[in-house]
Order: sequence, then C-alpha cells, then structure tokens
Amino acid sequence: MTLVFVAGVLWSTVGLGVRFIENAEAWQILFLRSISLSLFLALVIYMMRRKNPLVLASQMGLNGIIGALSLVAAYAGGIYSIQATSVGNAMLLFACAPFMAAILGQLVLGEAVRKETWIAIAVAIIGVLVMVADKFGGTAIYGNLSAIGSALSFAIFTITLRRGKSHDMMPVVFLSGLFGLLIMAGICFAVSLPLVISPKDMGISLSMGVFQVGAGLVLYTLGSRTVPAAELTLLSLAEVVLGPFWVWLFLGEVLTTNTILGGILLLIAISGNALSGQRRKPPIRLV
Repeated sequence: MTLVFVAGVLWSTVGLGVRFIENAEAWQILFLRSISLSLFLALVIYMMRRKNPLVLASQMGLNGIIGALSLVAAYAGGIYSIQATSVGNAMLLFACAPFMAAILGQLVLGEAVRKETWIAIAVAIIGVLVMVADKFGGTAIYGNLSAIGSALSFAIFTITLRRGKSHDMMPVVFLSGLFGLLIMAGICFAVSLPLVISPKDMGISLSMGVFQVGAGLVLYTLGSRTVPAAELTLLSLAEVVLGPFWVWLFLGEVLTTNTILGGILLLIAISGNALSGQRRKPPIRLV
C-alpha cells in the first residue's frame, strides 16, 4: 500500500512540473520526456527480467501497439490540458478513466458492468458537467476536452491489457516511450519547433519521464501485486487530490467553485464504486 501511495504522489506532481515549464510547448515536453522514460524503463526492465526490453515489447503484439499508441495520445492530451486549464480541473477529469474503461469493457470484451458502477458513472457524469459548466470560454474548454480525451485513451490502454490477458504494463509503457519519441519529433519538425530547448525546461521535461512516470509505474507495479483492487482505487485518489494541492501550495493556483463541487461528486463516485466491491484494477495514471 505504501508503494502504491508513493506512486500516486509521484504522478500527482505532473501539474507542478508543467507549470514550472517556461517556454516549451507540449510536443517538446513530450519528446524529451519520452527519451528519459524509454531509457529509464529499458534499464529497469533489463535489471528485473534480464531480457532485452525491445524483445519484450515486440512480444506484446497488436494489443501492445494499440496500448502504447493510446498512452501516447493520453500523454499528449494530459500535458496540453494542464497547459490550457487548471491543474485541478485536469486531474479530476483524468479520474474518469476507470468508468470509461468499465463501459468499454462491456462494449469490447463483453464484461458486465455492475449496477453500482452504473450509478457511480451517472454521478461522475453529473460531476464532470458541473466542473466544465463555467469553462466554455477561451482555451479552457479545449483543455477540458483534452483531459477527457486523455482519460479515454487510458481506458483504451486498460482494455488492451485485459484483451491480451496481461497486466504487465512496463514493456507496453516502454514501447509508448519509443512511439512518443518518434511521433513528437515528427510533430515538432512539422510545426517548426526546435528539439533543443532551454536548459531549465529540458531538465524539468527529462526529470518528468524518470520520476513522475517511470518511477511511479515501477512502484505501482510492485505494490499492486498484493493490494486488493478496491484499495488500489482509493489509493489512486492520492494523485487526484494532491495534484491541485501542489500547485496551490507552491504557485497559489486555486480551484473554482464549480471544480470543487464537481470534483467532490467525482470523488464520491470513485470511492463509492471501490467500496461497493469493484474487483478490477483501475487504469494507472501516467501523465
């Protein structure tokens, strides 16, 4: 439980990291983060398995490719949403991923959704509507849509793991780092963004790949082997709750009334769903 909680704490710092970025665009951040993430996971996978991480990634098959690409989309949506809207709003919307995974699980895999989960989904939808009701102006609406898209992408990642009957996340995430590196480099070239940025922005972006995504994933993978699914869901709320706290503590960014009210409904839905006996593991946060 301690390992899973610490993983959530590491993931919760993504908003703070993005806020400390001075000039870099989302594509540049993701390019550099993909480099450090890939190198870090390659080292960890080799140390743990004594196998070539490229070989393990290639064995993931089509499910692995789809899962890795969905993570790249989730990364992109997550970083952009934090730049375009408040960290609190983005983090809370990310938390919709387990409910999206439940619906996709029924549509794609034929997994029945419990009555309690449908009730939780309805409460979560109301919470989301409350949160975005006052954010239809400027770039905030695009940030909210990107956050929802990020959550959907993580849900797709979860479905690929279930479809492949595997919860071995690290090779797939390693593959997503390689895909992210290539895709983000291509986007930067297409829109004439330099791959070399300021030392400060570069240092923050590279450290995010190691400490926020990579280390959090390793700790979550180790801890989740012995923690029941309901406790995993509740422990994952550390990311959602602490994300807005860090930017308030260090940068003074506050939540709007709508975000607080909608967030409370969303947290009630997540907690209620976990405590009512949900047996599956939630999608992890890798933004």
